[in-house]
Amino acid sequence: MKNLIRKRKYEIIGGLLGILGGYLYWNYVGCPSGTCPIQSNWYTMVPYGGVFGVLLGGIVKPKEKSKSEQ
Repeated sequence: MKNLIRKRKYEIIGGLLGILGGYLYWNYVGCPSGTCPIQSNWYTMVPYGGVFGVLLGGIVKPKEKSKSEQ
């Protein structure tokens, strides 16, 4: 389990930040009229933010060195 967390720490951190960002976006920007299917409810905006954060965390992650490069 520790190895998994160590290997995926950028995705985990990105996902947590994305969840927070999705909630804050819903809370402060959102869709006040309620007609927007994604932005009108927190329980739809938070998972979208989490997925976006995981994807960005995977992009930011530094490339691992192979055994031949070490």
